[in-house]
Amino acid sequence: MKKIKLLSVLVSILILSACSLNVKTKGTGVMDGGVFVSGNKGETWKHMPYIPTISGAPGSIASLDVNKMIVDPSDSAAVYLATIEDGLYYTYNVGRGWNKVLSLPGNVTINDVAIDYKDKCTIFAALENKLYRSEDCSRSFDQVYFDNNEGVSVMAVALDHYNPKIVYIGTSRGDILRSMDGGISWRAIQRLKDGVKKILINPKDSRSVFVATVKNGVYRFNSAGGASLEELEQYRNQFDNTNWTDYGKELKEFSLGVNFKDLIYSYSDGSLFLATDKVIVRSFDEGQSWTKLSLLTPESDSSINAIAVNPQNSDEIFYVTNTSFYRSFDGGNTWNVKKLPTTRPGNSLLIDFNNSSIIYMGIKKLKK
Repeated sequence: MKKIKLLSVLVSILILSACSLNVKTKGTGVMDGGVFVSGNKGETWKHMPYIPTISGAPGSIASLDVNKMIVDPSDSAAVYLATIEDGLYYTYNVGRGWNKVLSLPGNVTINDVAIDYKDKCTIFAALENKLYRSEDCSRSFDQVYFDNNEGVSVMAVALDHYNPKIVYIGTSRGDILRSMDGGISWRAIQRLKDGVKKILINPKDSRSVFVATVKNGVYRFNSAGGASLEELEQYRNQFDNTNWTDYGKELKEFSLGVNFKDLIYSYSDGSLFLATDKVIVRSFDEGQSWTKLSLLTPESDSSINAIAVNPQNSDEIFYVTNTSFYRSFDGGNTWNVKKLPTTRPGNSLLIDFNNSSIIYMGIKKLKK
């Protein structure tokens, strides 16, 4: 069934590709934003911006700014598109177009999305100072968290894949909160001095949780002791090298800067990748030691916007800048560079975990 589904996606991409490269809107010129898809690891790209309509004339997301893309962990063809100031979109087959989630505010930035590993219709969306949950495949959403400070944003959400009732969120204030009942009740388990950008749960052992912050702080905690609220209290607000580990000392030598881009755990070999706008570093021992990848451009000229790693082979590494797409098939020893198929910057990358030849690239506008 998976092979049939992937074939259907690729056929749909090929059918639409002939008319999808240059979307023109009257009075605005070429609209080449939204999403591009490659079926050959970035060798060539197809513009895939369409929204199906009942009129038969397709709409388009070609003018949207993509914040990030999130894949359903149980279905690699189901992709969620978190936009900047235009709400949430999704597709179950990119060749058939994108659909807007109408049950969420439509003019806001979606900061993060997480899908239940055991129930694909349970979806969490982080936006502004709130977290929303849907249990009916986005038909409706209920608010499950609200920060009383409207200046604080919920920036990251992650679900425990072993027990999806365990939910983590991170805020721009530096709070890490945990729910053990699917978002009904919450408890703060850590308060950092820097805003949280990502919460990453080890895909092989959900007790191991990583946290990355705006200024490239990387931390790890072991949630094994958090089976009850009482046990959580034992390590709340502590970096005691038992439940919490700060990797600042190990990362200090790399001059990471203050612009975090992504933290990725490779299922194929357990390696960890940290990308900033200037460098990419890799760890083979869950953060205890790191090595820097050698990039084609010097750090002073680097401008990494997003990174992706083949989940089936961690030596296949891809990243995108404002103008170029870089790929390495040997762990970063050598790189191939291609000009982007758009006049706009690439801002997000996503690899199909069932067919690693398929790569999605989200686009945004150039900053004025």
